[in-house]
This record gives sequence, C-alpha cells and structure tokens, in this order.
Amino acid sequence: MATAARPAALIAALLGVVLAHRTARAEPQASAGVTLGVAGAGLERRLWDTTVFHAGVRGDVLFGRAANDDFGVGPYAEVLTHAFDEIQVGAGISALVPVLDVLPLVLSTGVYGRWSEEADALEPGVAAAVFWGGRSYNFHSPYAMSTGLLAQMRLGLGPSRETAVVLAAQLDVTLLALPFVYAINALKGPSPEAAPVRRAAAPAP
Repeated sequence: MATAARPAALIAALLGVVLAHRTARAEPQASAGVTLGVAGAGLERRLWDTTVFHAGVRGDVLFGRAANDDFGVGPYAEVLTHAFDEIQVGAGISALVPVLDVLPLVLSTGVYGRWSEEADALEPGVAAAVFWGGRSYNFHSPYAMSTGLLAQMRLGLGPSRETAVVLAAQLDVTLLALPFVYAINALKGPSPEAAPVRRAAAPAP
C-alpha cells in the first residue's frame, strides 16, 4: 500500500508546485477601449423602437490570469451615450472565458445610472454584455490590449422603462493613440541617440 501511495503523493506534490507557481505569476491585467456602434433603444419596454448612434468608453481589470488559457475575473466601469442626448455611467463585474487562446469571451453584468432629456432624475438600470475579440495575456506589462465586438442588453428600472440593445466595435485606446504618437515623434525629429548614427551613415561629399 505504501509503495502504491508514493506515485500519487508525488503527482500531488508536483501539481501543488505548478499551481503555486502559476498563482504567484498571476498579476492583474487592465484594458480600456472606445466603443462605437448602434443601439436599438426604446421607452416603456418597447424593444428596438429606434436606432441611434452609440459611443462610449469601457475599461476593466482582470485578476487570476497567468497565461492566455487562464480564466480571469474582475471589475469593469463604463461611460456611454446614445444619440448624445443622454449619458450612462455603469460598473459591475467581468469574467474572461478562454474559448480560444487569444480570442476569448468576456462576459459582464452590472448596474448603471442614466441621465436623459425625458427623465426628471437619475434612473437606475441593469446591464449584461458579451465581448469577443483579441485579448491576449501580456507577459511584459499589466496592460493588455483588447479589440473586438461588443453586444449589450440594457434594462432601465426607472419611470421611463428604457431598454437598449447595443452592437458595437470595441477599439483599444492604445490603437487610437498611435497616429498621435507617430505625429508627435515626427515633429520632434530624431532622438539625440539617433542623430549621430544618421550623420555617420551619411555619404561623404
């Protein structure tokens, strides 16, 4: 019996070391993106009564991941508008499901507050969302880029009984900043380190 128990004990010890190592390497990974698309909005529980423009900013922080095939969970926050005549601010919890290594699903649920032209005061609501797209684990930074498709169902609990179905593209904020970074670097010219290299490489007259 003692001989048979040794392999099982060895396997359990190895699993413990591996799991402890993965847990030690797991660090929070933040992400932020701009959402652009359409919303099927309606009042008095009328679903998709009218189609309006959707724009927003959404970010989250996921905990528990150490590789692309790990699950993750953490808080999210968002600010958005529909047709620019209202503003919604929300927060909740997100869970990443690694259906594919670099193309996971991120499921979210939370609450929000809505200020609008037709409402006399802040209206509460609940929301659920699904994101699918590129979001790989970043081994070199606590920030992970994410770009993909976002679908949301939003249900207002105030007097207007507002509903909205959102279909949008989520673009990582770093991608949107790249043209500005390139333009700034072009205006600044070569760095002090690069200037001597360029002079040395120039052909002699």
